[in-house]
Amino acid sequence: MNVIEVDDVSKTYGDVQALDGLSLAVERGTTLGVFGTNGAGKTTLFKLLAGLNRPDRGSVSVAGADPTDGTTVRERVRYLPEHAGFPPSLTGREILRFHARMRSVPREDRSHHVERILHTVGLADAADRRVGGYSNGMNRRLGLGTALVGEPAVLILDEPTAGLDPDGIQAFHEVVESLAAETDVTIVFSSHALGEIQRLCSEAVIIADGQVATAGPVGQLRRAAADEVTVSLSLASDAAASGAATDLGDHGAVSSVSRSGADVTARTTPTEAYDILTAVGEAYDIDRFEVREPGLEAAFHEAVGTDAAGDSGSDSTPAEAASEKPGGEPA
Repeated sequence: MNVIEVDDVSKTYGDVQALDGLSLAVERGTTLGVFGTNGAGKTTLFKLLAGLNRPDRGSVSVAGADPTDGTTVRERVRYLPEHAGFPPSLTGREILRFHARMRSVPREDRSHHVERILHTVGLADAADRRVGGYSNGMNRRLGLGTALVGEPAVLILDEPTAGLDPDGIQAFHEVVESLAAETDVTIVFSSHALGEIQRLCSEAVIIADGQVATAGPVGQLRRAAADEVTVSLSLASDAAASGAATDLGDHGAVSSVSRSGADVTARTTPTEAYDILTAVGEAYDIDRFEVREPGLEAAFHEAVGTDAAGDSGSDSTPAEAASEKPGGEPA
């Protein structure tokens, strides 16, 4: 069942066409990553989903209603903008209790509800500290906590980790992963970091020039953009690695081979990768192997028609060879 439906939506600001016939459908319980260059239309889309703006053309439905229909929809849909501030003299607990009261959480349930959210967002130990002393990452998690008050059906998170240090990003990721695994809330998450979307999201949509350039399950998008994969092998000896490298160099499906000691790396097509592993495994003892697929970066560049640069978006699938040959049952 689709909890979000965007149908042929367009939106302009003066001479700027922010969205141009964009269509999108999101099933309940999905964690959707939204990516695009600056000006692609991401923030405009999020404001439409949150009911903060109306499309010039087309329709938007969230949780079964028009997002601009009023409090009924806003009780089920929560929007966390990139920058959310709180009164510095209040504690985290006081802020969450205020939101619980405003969202009509029954008085007898408020304390338990707030306590549960504090634990969910990792702020239980700092609940009674004034938020003026919170770090940027703690404030961002408190913002997520306010969005969780009243158990919404949809969370819309606009660049929620922008500006956070690595520890803050890691803590926020853990909260989102927990929500995705333990609840059926639908999360729509935008980020400029493709690796972040790849880690957190089950599906992704890439927006370019106000339109959906491509969309689908994260794994499917990566595989569809994979012209080649990297196969890395660790063999039992330098001599075995030398022989394997020579054999791979003679293989018609291998475009390049390199060796360092007992380690061999080869580039080949996705369909040939495991056949090559099987062939090497029949001739040599493999201690360990890994197949690295292109990450979402390759899907992005393919969708928007630019050349990929570097391997920063790559993803790897490691596997132990141990006593089994590649292609056999796992040990």
